[in-house]
Amino acid sequence: MRTPHAVILGAGHAAAQLVASLRQQGWQGEITLVGEEPLLPYQRPPLSKAYLAGQMSQQQMLIRNAAAYEKAGVNVRLGVRAERIDREQQQVHLGTGEVLDYSALALTLGARVRELAVPGAQLPGVFYLRTIADLDRIKAHAALSGCRRAVIVGGGYIGLETAAGLRQLGLSVSLLEAMPRLLQRVTSAEVSAFYHRVHTEEGVDIRCDKNVQRVLGEAAVTAVQCEDGETLPADLVIVGIGVRPNVELAAAAGLATGHGIRVNEFAQTSDPRVVAAGDCTEFFSEAHGRALRLESVPHAMAQATCAAATLCGKSVPYRAQPWFWSDQYDLKLQMAGLSQGFEQSVVRGDSRQGRSFSVFYLAGGRLLAVDCVNRPKDFMLGKRLIAVSAEISAHALADESQDLGRWLTNQETLIP
Repeated sequence: MRTPHAVILGAGHAAAQLVASLRQQGWQGEITLVGEEPLLPYQRPPLSKAYLAGQMSQQQMLIRNAAAYEKAGVNVRLGVRAERIDREQQQVHLGTGEVLDYSALALTLGARVRELAVPGAQLPGVFYLRTIADLDRIKAHAALSGCRRAVIVGGGYIGLETAAGLRQLGLSVSLLEAMPRLLQRVTSAEVSAFYHRVHTEEGVDIRCDKNVQRVLGEAAVTAVQCEDGETLPADLVIVGIGVRPNVELAAAAGLATGHGIRVNEFAQTSDPRVVAAGDCTEFFSEAHGRALRLESVPHAMAQATCAAATLCGKSVPYRAQPWFWSDQYDLKLQMAGLSQGFEQSVVRGDSRQGRSFSVFYLAGGRLLAVDCVNRPKDFMLGKRLIAVSAEISAHALADESQDLGRWLTNQETLIP
């Protein structure tokens, strides 16, 4: 009989949670954590925020310190790439030539950045934002005496958070978004307009409907040229145009993949002996009636907890509600649920001139999602209301004199 040995490939949020959950669920065997980066699992959300601003050190970014892994009896292998999975022999082949035998395998492979496919995109001074090493290079470049003008390609959350961070460092910032408005794929026109206004007030030059044609420069980047012919001078370019899930290792091993590594409600892949969690997975959501791939820390941690239970022989289905957050300037945006397919959006508060409001998304009279800017109470109540598919009138949601908690009674929908 094979000695119990759990091998975890990938070293992000999901991996850190899996390690902790395995021990909490009673796993007595060996655990080996394999990660390509030379660092222990660390927090990624602060990269474009506190870490860029110099408010957090590398040590402070760690999810758990080295002593925690040692105490849990985890063999940590960093700076090592997994090259191949042999499911028949239950082995993982590493880039070092080593072979790890496993009785349980977990894939927490995360995602990688989408690259800008235009001439000049490989010039020095063009950066992507995914790892601590990326941020260290960006900060070093931004600190150069001649670096004054930054161009950000991509008007999603990463692009906006980076714009805020660079403005706080004193750089001139232009942001290019290919869609007609910021955050178009993920939120309402009201939220897009709000962030357009705030960033403009903070000195960011925002250009929507702008596609990059090429990056100009010889020894280093000097400008970004758009398809309409406009050229923006640049000493620094940061590209934030989304990510791709890392599915290749799983696909090569014969596991089912789609927009991610396909898993069931127990985080099992098409091989029940192999689980997966985090940004790399695609799963069917009963609540939303479709397959999803989510990029969020809460999702990664909840699904990793589910995966650990499965490896320990416990059937605990994954039912976590999606939620996300973004920090920009003095703004805390908290989002719960998924707004895709909404029929009506309702604003509670002042999104046109103020800096505190919520947007509720409805379909068929039921609450689907909520986006809250500097409104933690609305967010907490909104999460609970979404969980019970509350039916609330648009008038009541917009009326700040009405307490949203009225619609919560013993976790059942109450329609006043």
